Amino acid sequence: RYKPLKKKNPDLIIGITGCVAQQEGENIIKKLPYVDIVLGTQGFYFIKEALETFKKIKKPVVFTELKPDFKPPLILKDDKNSVFTDRKVTAFVTIMQGCDNFCSYCIVPYVRGKEISRPPEDILKEVEALVKMGVREVTLLGQNVNSYGLKEKGYPDFAELLEMVSQIEGLWRIRFTTSHPKDLSEKLIKVMAENPKVCKHIHLPLQAGSNKILKKMNRKYTKEDYLEKIRKLRTAIPEIGITTDIIVGFPGETEEDFKETVEMLEKVRYQEIFSFKYSDRPFTLAQKLNNKIPEEVKERRLKIIHETQAKITKEIYESYVGKEVEVLVEDYSAKNKEKLMGRTTTNIIVNFNTPRLDLKGALVKVLITEAGKHSLKGEYLKTLKI
Repeated sequence: RYKPLKKKNPDLIIGITGCVAQQEGENIIKKLPYVDIVLGTQGFYFIKEALETFKKIKKPVVFTELKPDFKPPLILKDDKNSVFTDRKVTAFVTIMQGCDNFCSYCIVPYVRGKEISRPPEDILKEVEALVKMGVREVTLLGQNVNSYGLKEKGYPDFAELLEMVSQIEGLWRIRFTTSHPKDLSEKLIKVMAENPKVCKHIHLPLQAGSNKILKKMNRKYTKEDYLEKIRKLRTAIPEIGITTDIIVGFPGETEEDFKETVEMLEKVRYQEIFSFKYSDRPFTLAQKLNNKIPEEVKERRLKIIHETQAKITKEIYESYVGKEVEVLVEDYSAKNKEKLMGRTTTNIIVNFNTPRLDLKGALVKVLITEAGKHSLKGEYLKTLKI
């Protein structure tokens, strides 16, 4: 759809960046000659330089090199020329790139390279700059945040990084994603339980409930290992909200294997899940496996997963009715501009009535009156912090 735009405006500069750009590289220029810039998963940090180069040489610019010693530059500065002009309540901060786990179905290690942790001082500077702009909650991002700093000499580990970030004045909440179960430490669980700024929510991908399938996926844990991590989390943080990822129809998944995944949903009782049908990815080991599952079987299994989880989510959300919760107000409600919306510390969306609509960025107390499929409804009680 961009080709007509280029034809209409020849001076328009079109760029593609991210995982697809990393994977395809020069092929994008061959297939789509109207594209001017292709930047991979490290290259997108240098959009400004790529634009300047293109304007100078008037030829396509392609950067897809993956450098093992790459460090994401500090691109957010505390000044009036920042690209962030609107007041934001929440923000994402990348703390690391790449992945060393090589799950057999996943393309990430091939397109994002090996794990590289950002210097902690750069992370702290970025969070401090965001807070000065009005941000009250940051989400620390990485393919596996639990392994942050483990390869770099002199870096804090992830639990220590959370403590460092929590010291920033004016920051109220910290979230993070994603956590690999095998690297979830008791030290991290302790910080989550004891540090009031760290939200009581974790996204802990299970992927499958069968040990046979987990082994074929190269997940490096068993379902028993996983359940033990869940036990420790709930012992330390009884109110914690736990979400996960599920893949159905992995090559060789039998009905018994699938049944074990359904049983795991019922045992763990996730707050929400993100579920997918398996599909082959280039470069991965799983694409070479035999015993591929027919599409109609994958569809049926995914439907069962959705139905099973919907019942669990409904029960969890209904348990909030009549309770008072703290909500960080993010914006107007998507469906009704006369209401506000925000999230609980357990990462549940709350839409609520309020006599005041000027509470964006405030921490408020809300009485939950109704449970929806994927959110809660409530009534404003009072402002806790603004």
